[in-house]
Amino acid sequence: MILKIFPNFLLIKIMMFSNKIKDSLSPTQKIGKRKLFRSPQLPYLQEANITLRWLRWLAYFMAFSGGTINTVGFFSFNKYTSHMSGELASMSNDVFLGKWYLVLTSFLCVLAFVLGSAHSSWIIIWTKKHRYRSSYALSMWIEATYLIIFGLIGYKLYISTTLIYILIILMCFIMGMHNAVLTILSKGVIRTTHMTGHITDVGIELSKIIYNLGLKKENKDRTPINIPKIKLLMGIIISFVIGGYVGTWGFFELGYKIVLPIALFLLILGSASIQYDVKIRYRLRRYKPYLKNKNNSNKYKI
Repeated sequence: MILKIFPNFLLIKIMMFSNKIKDSLSPTQKIGKRKLFRSPQLPYLQEANITLRWLRWLAYFMAFSGGTINTVGFFSFNKYTSHMSGELASMSNDVFLGKWYLVLTSFLCVLAFVLGSAHSSWIIIWTKKHRYRSSYALSMWIEATYLIIFGLIGYKLYISTTLIYILIILMCFIMGMHNAVLTILSKGVIRTTHMTGHITDVGIELSKIIYNLGLKKENKDRTPINIPKIKLLMGIIISFVIGGYVGTWGFFELGYKIVLPIALFLLILGSASIQYDVKIRYRLRRYKPYLKNKNNSNKYKI
């Protein structure tokens, strides 16, 4: 039917033009037809804004888990392993009293917290520079691994004094990692291991509400109130308190194994991004010979 409509020379011209377009495609575009480079929605835990609903729920969960881990640390060592302000204050007091072993303990706790946050931040920076999508998820997986180690060997806590100090430092390291993930993801807005800053921010917004009580809506002297911020911060604070309650109950019922469900949830949260990275890296390795031969487009037919 087509031959009856178009002359032969016109068909030849059309075929030559289509082949020219096909040859002009880069190997990446050709492989894209196989959906190798299809751009899906950004994987979970890659980039986000605090106005997104899923990030708010992520902040609530991380605050909940932070409260749980913090409570377990308190009942294990009689020390809150996320309160670095308290550690610095204790260090100052112990220096005055000449209790140098306690000074060393507080110093190591602060150092472990700093190294934990630096460790988490380095993972995120390195993976982003190497174009991994699982920047935050990988940090969560490593934190989950440390939590599993603590949950499995915590029952041996009283065998050795040395083991007690090692686990204290490990918990401070974990809390540093835990706090760094959401801090970087939210660009410094969200903290999940200590609530002092959030309570201060709630107080600031509360002062604005009190100031505006006697003013009409049309009054130019009214101070703008950030209602979404108040909801976010209150949700984080409540989640932290609930996490502390669950941690207390779980420690007396399950012991140190209460941290294992937290580790499991962290693994689940990061699984989608890490699975995506594994899949895309496997495909890139599979098609690597094809990508190197840009000029020989007919050698590999996809």
